[in-house]
Amino acid sequence: MSPRIVAIDGPAAAGKGTLARRLAAHFGLPYLDTGLLYRAVGRRVLDAGADPADPGAAAAAARALRPADLERGDLRGPAADAAASAVASIPAVRAALLDFQRNFGRDHGAVLDGRDIGTVIFPDAPAKLYVTASVAERGRRRWAELVAKGVPADLATVTEEVRQRDAIDAARAAAPMRPADDAQLLDTTTLDADAAFARALELLAGRLPGRAE
Repeated sequence: MSPRIVAIDGPAAAGKGTLARRLAAHFGLPYLDTGLLYRAVGRRVLDAGADPADPGAAAAAARALRPADLERGDLRGPAADAAASAVASIPAVRAALLDFQRNFGRDHGAVLDGRDIGTVIFPDAPAKLYVTASVAERGRRRWAELVAKGVPADLATVTEEVRQRDAIDAARAAAPMRPADDAQLLDTTTLDADAAFARALELLAGRLPGRAE
């Protein structure tokens, strides 16, 4: 494994994607949003008219996943969230996507964000963050994203969907969402993107070999 892996985990709408992209640019590393893999698998299942909770259909979709699937424009929103959460709980899906994620960062390093990067995909990564925020704040952020895109949304409903997604991701038997024992905790509830980035650099200082920070 390349030592230059930054593993970023955490719940939905905590800001980990925005942070991961900035860290990748800062450290000169490729970036992979691993959540897109599960969203794309979920969409393939929905396209086939199947149930994302069906292990057979979900595993087949995961094995058939292609890079172009990650470029789809319909990988965000409540339907994609629910489908992604359903397929991510299926061990055969996670197994099918394991090598894809590991191979992405093995040779040259990478910044990867998801829910099990530091615990399962790269447990020996030298730089790990667990990015979180309050449910209320994450619900507000997700609601604001939808409104900005012109998608009708109710704040209370969106917040409850975020809460339910947390419960599903934390309770699943396959790679449940939790901080790695050696992850640095970053709570972004009261931080904007710039402040979260600055704090992340502080937490990661000296943990990523091969580049002056």
